[in-house]
Amino acid sequence: MPKPDIQFTTPEKYWDDAKVGDECTSPTYLVTAERIDAYAELTGDFTPVHVDEDYARKSHFGQRVAHGLMGQSVADGLKTQSEYRFLPGMSLGWTWDFLLPIAINDTVHVKFRVGSMRASKSKPGWGIVVLPTELINQDGQVVQKGEHRLMIPRRPGTY
Repeated sequence: MPKPDIQFTTPEKYWDDAKVGDECTSPTYLVTAERIDAYAELTGDFTPVHVDEDYARKSHFGQRVAHGLMGQSVADGLKTQSEYRFLPGMSLGWTWDFLLPIAINDTVHVKFRVGSMRASKSKPGWGIVVLPTELINQDGQVVQKGEHRLMIPRRPGTY
C-alpha cells in the first residue's frame, strides 16, 4: 500500500501547545477485504471470521469482519494523519473497547480530544496527554473507543 501524500497545514505540537478540550476529526479509511487479509498476514491472525467468507457468513456476524486490533491500529494511524498532531513522543498505553464489528466496505474515521494533561514527574522536559478517542463508521456509530496515553516533548525553555 503506498504511503498517503498528506500535506499538513499546521505544525506538530509540543506538549505546551495543547489545551484540555482541543478536538480533532481525522481523515477516513475504507476497510476492504484486501486490507483485512493484509492485516491477517502481518499479524498471523487467520481466525476464520476474518479471512474465510463461508465460515464468516455462518457466524453470528453473518459476514467477514475486521480484527478488533486492526480497528485500534487504524484508529492510531488515522490520528497520525490528522492536523492535530504532536512531535514524536512515546506511547504509554491504551485502554480500548470493541463495541461493534467493523465490516468490509465500512468507512471509518476517528474523533479525539485532549482529555487531560500533566507535566511528567520522572522526565523533565516531557508532558503526558490522555486522548479520549472514538472510531466511528459511516453511519455515525462508535465501533471502538478508548484512551491513548502519550508522553510528548515540552517546548524547550518552558519547564
